[in-house]
Amino acid sequence: METLYRIFSGLAVALLPLMAAAQDYPSKPIRVILSVPAGATPDVTARLITPALSHILGQQLVVDNRPGAGGLIGAEIASKATADGYTIFISSPGALTILPHLRKNVPYDTLRDFAPVSLISIGPFVLITHPALPAKTVKELIALAKAQPGKLNYASAGNGVANHLAMELFKQMAGVDIVHVPYKGAPQAVSDVLAGHMNMMFNSIAPIVAHIKAGRVRVLGIASAKRSPQLPDVPTISEAGVPGFEAVNWFGMFAPAKTPPRIIARLNETVVKVLRTPETQSQFAALGADVVGSTPEEFAAFVRRDMEQYAKIVKLSGAKVD
Repeated sequence: METLYRIFSGLAVALLPLMAAAQDYPSKPIRVILSVPAGATPDVTARLITPALSHILGQQLVVDNRPGAGGLIGAEIASKATADGYTIFISSPGALTILPHLRKNVPYDTLRDFAPVSLISIGPFVLITHPALPAKTVKELIALAKAQPGKLNYASAGNGVANHLAMELFKQMAGVDIVHVPYKGAPQAVSDVLAGHMNMMFNSIAPIVAHIKAGRVRVLGIASAKRSPQLPDVPTISEAGVPGFEAVNWFGMFAPAKTPPRIIARLNETVVKVLRTPETQSQFAALGADVVGSTPEEFAAFVRRDMEQYAKIVKLSGAKVD
């Protein structure tokens, strides 16, 4: 009995610093790593919620943009950060559930090196073109691409990101040959579509809704199962000429693996509280996204399913990193 007492006493003493750390968390600013440049959709998403998160947690959340390599650079930095709750990672599927299927050597393991905190939101892509492109519908675009194989081009936010794979899936399902031109982030890609240097791209609604409404780009279709309330006159790509086509983008919060469970729970509680406010929900709805707010366990299961789905899509599309 005395031996057991000494063992339990030793364990209690060893756990005291961890318990105190969790109770005092956070006691300093929190770094929020993004694997995209400022202005990209994950950046917009992060900056919508970080002020409220900072207010509730009582510490500033500092956004740290680390773009490049299709999200790999930021994801690698996040995966190797100290697992103490002072580094979190807000990501879309590109770096975590797509890139591992496109590249032979990825310096992190999505399921091993990241601790899911919460699924933030889900939103569909839209297919946009420069207004000068002589195709005003999805069917006309397909006909144009078939008449000029390998002559049209499309921009993406980088090799392996979700809008890259969305177009590769579109190409496969529509039977067209359109040349991929990867950028180091969506803002640069969008800028070149606006300027007419690129013919088209898939992108989330949020950063381009003003360009769509101003007529600076033409939107041919939305890659969701149903039309968007933000763009009610825009048909789904499925109804516009590619039956069954769907491509959505999601955003979620992660921490490095081995971050203490009590800190994960604290972060989850906070982000879900922010996401459930009417103000946050209206802000996301205005950008064409649906707020989620899940448990860590639900998000972990979601990520596993997403990885399995993209493994099939990558194989089907034949997409590869250049």
